[in-house]
Amino acid sequence: MAAAAAAVVAVALPAAPAAADDAPGERPDVPVGTWLAARTQPAVQLTSFTYTGTVAVPTSTINETAFSRLTQQAVEAVQAGKISSDERSIAKWLFQRIAADVDTYLTETTPERTVDAEVGGLCTGWWVTPDGYMVTGAHCVQVGETELSKLFAQQALAKFNEQDAKEIIAGLQGIEADEEILKLAQQIYVTFNTGHMKIRNLQQSLSVLQSLPGGGVDKTAKATPAELVSVGESYPGKDFALLKVNGQQNLPTVPLGEDADVRTGDTLYISGFPGLVTNTPFFSLESRLEPALTEGPYNARRTTQTGVPYIQTQAPSYHGNSGGPVFSKDGKVVGMLIAGTVSEGGEASESESFVLPVSIIKEKLGEKNVKPAQAVTTTRYNEALNDYFRNWFEEALPKFREVQALFPNHPYVAKYISDTQAAISAGKDESPKPILMWVLIAAGVLLAIVLVVVVVKLLGRRRRARADAPPYGAVPPPPWQQHQLPASHQHQAPVPPQAPYGGYNGSNYGYGPAGQYGQHGQHGQPYLGDQTRDVRYGQFSPPPDGHS
Repeated sequence: MAAAAAAVVAVALPAAPAAADDAPGERPDVPVGTWLAARTQPAVQLTSFTYTGTVAVPTSTINETAFSRLTQQAVEAVQAGKISSDERSIAKWLFQRIAADVDTYLTETTPERTVDAEVGGLCTGWWVTPDGYMVTGAHCVQVGETELSKLFAQQALAKFNEQDAKEIIAGLQGIEADEEILKLAQQIYVTFNTGHMKIRNLQQSLSVLQSLPGGGVDKTAKATPAELVSVGESYPGKDFALLKVNGQQNLPTVPLGEDADVRTGDTLYISGFPGLVTNTPFFSLESRLEPALTEGPYNARRTTQTGVPYIQTQAPSYHGNSGGPVFSKDGKVVGMLIAGTVSEGGEASESESFVLPVSIIKEKLGEKNVKPAQAVTTTRYNEALNDYFRNWFEEALPKFREVQALFPNHPYVAKYISDTQAAISAGKDESPKPILMWVLIAAGVLLAIVLVVVVVKLLGRRRRARADAPPYGAVPPPPWQQHQLPASHQHQAPVPPQAPYGGYNGSNYGYGPAGQYGQHGQHGQPYLGDQTRDVRYGQFSPPPDGHS
């Protein structure tokens, strides 16, 4: 019975499912990219840097002396047949020469013109601690003076450039301001106004776009101010920056791996916010604020002339991806996307990207004594995702709800809760039965086996009792008379008269006269006719067939 019970328990109790993170690389039977994206998206955030200030540019005027010399040169070029003699061709030639050397032909004058402007950029960052430390690229939090001037010029000077271009065209009598002429004239003032622009009252701010309580990365998301804790040198230096968003707790994070986790030929996965999506008006705000995942092979390890290591990969990246985490197939950060190749025409190339290795990230975090950590939020979320992808919806639902309680601002958990409830309602749940249920089933099977064994033994005992019983109507001698006594002790005892059918006519065993049955030592009780007593076993058994 014990062996049978052990066998039943072994069959009925399957091994309990291991936690998703118990074994390295253990994951549901879904594509690596699907699994990675779901786990890492909550920790990957859109970041922004913003500069505000007052832009001032002087009014410009034509240097008459220089312009007269240029006009004479135009006449000579026409006479020499180098340019056509029509006024439009002459105007184009003049504007091209002025744009090539604006400070020779234009001079500053008054009044000064001013405009308030705001410029900035979008990048990617990721939480490294549950209390609000975020990693991103150095060039995602600050720009050089030259680059900043270009940004302000593009943002603030367009109106002035267009106005000045129309004025210089009006000064040339008889010239029609078609699109080509207007573009050439504007280029003159783009160059002049940018070169003479001044920025006053410059201020910088950093922020992280977070969702509001209730979850969902949509129009309810708001920019949360971030503090710049440390910043390195922009590419090709150690392009690293550390931000801190105060008042945070239970934030989802991503774990850091090691440089040795990946090598040439391995697949790398980049998460981030490509500008070609976040800056386009064609997509909804909600869809623009969801990270994109790209993948490609680890091509080679490079080192800059200043000794900074970088990983070259063919995983596609775009403007806006900068600062995004780069993952191994096991879901650990092995680097941060920093730069991409640019064609001669200034177009970004998808074919090559450069990744700052995780060892540099750890080095920089250590300088500020920041230790990467993982909150229960991430642990439960990852466990719930593994259950969800296995269709264990009943198992996943309470874990998703725990995540929502721990971090109400979680951008994705509310959607997973809704989808999980819908799957349960549709009967799609495939969760394993609870251990208690298996124990009860095993106990029931074991009890059934015990009952079968008992019944079999009882039936066997009754068969033996029938085989050994005396003929019906005869009573066996008492036990002490069933053994043969030695000859010296044997004596003849009077044989009692045989009672009629139905019993032994003696009082020692409770049987009365013919057909009667009584208590021990008593007579006269009627024999009911449906039972006989087997004296040896002390049990009742039914009379043989055919008797009543």
